[in-house]
Amino acid sequence: MKSWSSPSVPRLSGSGEPLTVHDTASGGLRTVHPAEQARLYVCGITPYDATHLGHAATYLTFDLVQRVWLDAGLEVRYVQNVTDIDEPLLERAQRDGVHWEDLAEGEIDLFREDMEALRILAPDHYVGAVEGIPDDVHAVQKVVASGAAYRIPVSQEEGAVETDAHDVYLDLSLQPSFGEVSGWTREQMMEVFAERGGDPDREGKRDPLDPLLWRAAREGEPHWPGESLGEGRPGWHIECSTIALQHLGPGFDIQGGGSDLIFPHHEMSAVEAAAVAGPDSFARAYVHQAMVGYEGEKMSKSKGNLVLVSTLRREGVHPMVIRLALLARHYRTPWEWTDADLAGAQQRWETWRAATALIDDALEVGERETRTVQEVRARLAQDLDAPGALAAVDAWASEAVRVGSVSPAVPAAVDALLGVDLAG
Repeated sequence: MKSWSSPSVPRLSGSGEPLTVHDTASGGLRTVHPAEQARLYVCGITPYDATHLGHAATYLTFDLVQRVWLDAGLEVRYVQNVTDIDEPLLERAQRDGVHWEDLAEGEIDLFREDMEALRILAPDHYVGAVEGIPDDVHAVQKVVASGAAYRIPVSQEEGAVETDAHDVYLDLSLQPSFGEVSGWTREQMMEVFAERGGDPDREGKRDPLDPLLWRAAREGEPHWPGESLGEGRPGWHIECSTIALQHLGPGFDIQGGGSDLIFPHHEMSAVEAAAVAGPDSFARAYVHQAMVGYEGEKMSKSKGNLVLVSTLRREGVHPMVIRLALLARHYRTPWEWTDADLAGAQQRWETWRAATALIDDALEVGERETRTVQEVRARLAQDLDAPGALAAVDAWASEAVRVGSVSPAVPAAVDALLGVDLAG
C-alpha cells in the first residue's frame, strides 16, 4: 500500500539528546536510543471514517519521536499498518450500502491527505492488513503446530462456508508473558474485552480472554485462502504481530498507539508475537497517546463526537494551526478539545510568523537563539514535552519582535523538531 509524501527535515548543527519516554509496560521513564537504527511500529487506522483530532494527536506524537531520533543522528525505520478488514469496517459499509473495499479506499486516501497537510513523517512501510494475510496464515499455522492454539468448530448453521470449518484461538494459559504490557488485572481486562473487539462469550473457548487468531469463512463475509486453516481471515491482533515482525524484526524499539489500544490490542499483539517467534519478540517499549475528548466524552468514531481534520481544513484553518493546537498538550495527558485550543494556536502561529518575517540570513546565531534551540531539543527528548518546547519558542518570538531581527536558527529548529513550517 502506498504511503504519503514526507516533508524534508532540516539538519541542524550539533546533535540532539537521547529520547526518554514513558513505557507503559514498566510504568516508568525509559531511554530509547539504539546504537544506529531506531525501529518504530504504530498502529494505524481502521478506515471506516475520516481522521479526527484523536488520530491526529497520536500520529503527531510519533512524528515527534522520529524527529528526536533523527536529530540525535539515528536512522529511523518506521512501520504503520491499516486495518483494512475488520468488523467495524464491514458494519459501516453495510450500513451505508457501499462495498467495504470502496469505503476503505476512500477513507485511506483522505487520511493520507490529512497526514501530508499536517506534515507528519510518512512510514517506510505502510501495510494493509489484507496485504499481510499470507504472513498471518503462516504464523497461525506455526502456532497451531506448536500446540499453543486450538480450534473451535463452526457449523453451517452458524454460517460456515466450508464443511470442516474451525475458528482458531490462542491458548493464553500457555503464554507466560500475557499481562506484561498492560499490567492489568483480570477483572480490568474482562471489563473492556467485549466492547474492544473481544468475544468472551464464544462457546468452546478455554478462557474467555483467549484471542481469535483465524476466523473461519462465514456467508456474506470476505475471506481468503488459509491453507490448512481453511478459508477465512485473520483476527485483529495477529495482523500487527506479523507486520511488525516482517518489516522490523523482533525486539524493535517502540510500539505506539492510542491508550485505548493498551488492552486488548497491544497486549494481545505482543503475546501472539511471542507465540509465533518466541520470548522478547515484540517491542522494548510501549508508548501511548492519551485520549482526546469532545463534548464530555472520548472522541471516537463509535460515539460520533468527532472533530475532523479534513473539516477544519475545509473551513480554512491552516494545517499548521491544527498542528500547534495539538502540540500544546502533552501526549500523556487526557484533554478535551474546545474552540479556545484553535484560537490559542492561531495567535501563536501569527506571533511566530511575525518573528520569522524578521529573519536576516546574514546574522550570526546569537546566544539566545542557541539557548532556544537547546531548550527545544531538551524538552522534546525528555518524554516529548512539546508544551515546554512551545514555551521556549514563544519566549524567542517575543524577543525577536522586540529586537527586530533574527537569524534562521530557531525557525529551522521549529521545522526540524516540531514539524511546523513557518514559511508556509
